[in-house]
Amino acid sequence: MDKQMEELIEGLNEDLSGEYGAAIQYTYSAAVVSGLYRSALKPFFEDEVSDELGHALYLSEKIKSLGGTPTTTAAQPPQVTEVKDLLEEVMKAEKATIERYEKRKQQAEALKLTELVVKLEDIIADETHHKEEMQRLLDDPRISG
Repeated sequence: MDKQMEELIEGLNEDLSGEYGAAIQYTYSAAVVSGLYRSALKPFFEDEVSDELGHALYLSEKIKSLGGTPTTTAAQPPQVTEVKDLLEEVMKAEKATIERYEKRKQQAEALKLTELVVKLEDIIADETHHKEEMQRLLDDPRISG
């Protein structure tokens, strides 16, 4: 296997670890969110879990088909409990995820892996939507104030 492919697989495993961590982060956030915002945020967080697991399933399959071994290690999200902190941590994670996927897309383009490039663009769109939703929630003066 050439070096470019090894680097791509290594990066995809980092992304896979991040997706596992995101599923954990959203599951945790749904469980611990409290107060006035619980009724709105709990289902929101729960809905995001399936998106992240879908990304993880795709990445696992792709890593294997490219000749790698999918990781089983999850990134460790912080265990905060305040609503504002939960949202800020999710926002940080989404921004970092988008940056990683943009890099992965460039790597896939260099290797002419068109299907992977297209799928990464779809995932970037999903993650961008998540980030924008977090920003809208954080823009609420009742949360940020």
